[in-house]
Amino acid sequence: MQMKTIMNPLKNNKVILGLSGGVDSTTAALLLKEKGLDVTGLYFDVSTENVKGREAAERVADSLEIPFIYKNVHDAFENLIIENFCREYACGRTPNPCIICNPMVKFELLLSEAIATGADHIATGHYARVINGNLHIARNAKKDQSYMLYRLTSDVLERLILPLGEVENKEMVRDYARAHEMENADKKDSQEICFISDEDGGYLNFLAQRGIQSKEGNFLDTNNQIIGRHQGLAHYTVGQRKGLGITFGKPTFVLSLNSMDNSITLGDNQDLMKFNVASTNHVFLGKQTDQVPESYIGVPLTAKIRYAAQPAAAVIESMKDGMVKTRFELPQRAITPGQSIVFYAGDMLVGGGFIK
Repeated sequence: MQMKTIMNPLKNNKVILGLSGGVDSTTAALLLKEKGLDVTGLYFDVSTENVKGREAAERVADSLEIPFIYKNVHDAFENLIIENFCREYACGRTPNPCIICNPMVKFELLLSEAIATGADHIATGHYARVINGNLHIARNAKKDQSYMLYRLTSDVLERLILPLGEVENKEMVRDYARAHEMENADKKDSQEICFISDEDGGYLNFLAQRGIQSKEGNFLDTNNQIIGRHQGLAHYTVGQRKGLGITFGKPTFVLSLNSMDNSITLGDNQDLMKFNVASTNHVFLGKQTDQVPESYIGVPLTAKIRYAAQPAAAVIESMKDGMVKTRFELPQRAITPGQSIVFYAGDMLVGGGFIK
């Protein structure tokens, strides 16, 4: 397997690689070395001390015969990611912590370490491509992670190499690791929320341990009539059907959560279908701005309202108060505040923001 990733012209061959100990970052390191690059693995620890994680990453670095750097980022992760995670759930929104962690912790650390050590490039095992300083969808569309990286800015993108962006499927990655006798070739992919383990008892217990008290409130119908009681906003998300704790004699779904009066509105599946989305706090073409680039206003684009969603035809325009309005060609189901909406022109990522 050859690395075909298009890179900016190399000033030097030094690369700081985010090395988690998983098969993706391991294979990324192998591909970079195959290209003759001088790779250093950087493991960042979001806990007080993740001994097992550090040891696994260190063993991989030894097998790869590359230098290894350990960084504990617990304090920054606690202040920037976990506090936001708890605050969003308390307000009735559904956050995606990886989207915030990537620019504010992970890539911030990779960039600062590259600058400190004189490395011109940084790399990770993400599935996406960087072409001429812009993010593009990975060749392996099923594994594409450009959605998760949309908030990266130009100072990161101009240094970034994503060796797995051109790989067509995950099994090729595992086969390549097996061929190089890497012990983690068949290691399972990491869980969705890296800081909540099975021992934590799920995100609700995690929130309770952090002092987020989820108070009971009213279920409302679409006419604002009380039809039951809920267990607390954090127990629910838009589009949810199961686990409501009450039956209504027909399929009933969460339509919205209102932190102002601690109510949850329920309705039919068709009530979840919406054409319009308002979003805020955007990044467009590697810059933090709430002004849509003129070349993309009113022109056909595609947009995703969550990581697992399929891109759907849409047009966008700037609104007052720094918001952006997206109008979909076909209605989208369960648009969820706190998640991100991300825009594409063809396979190039244009930008995105948080759903308001």
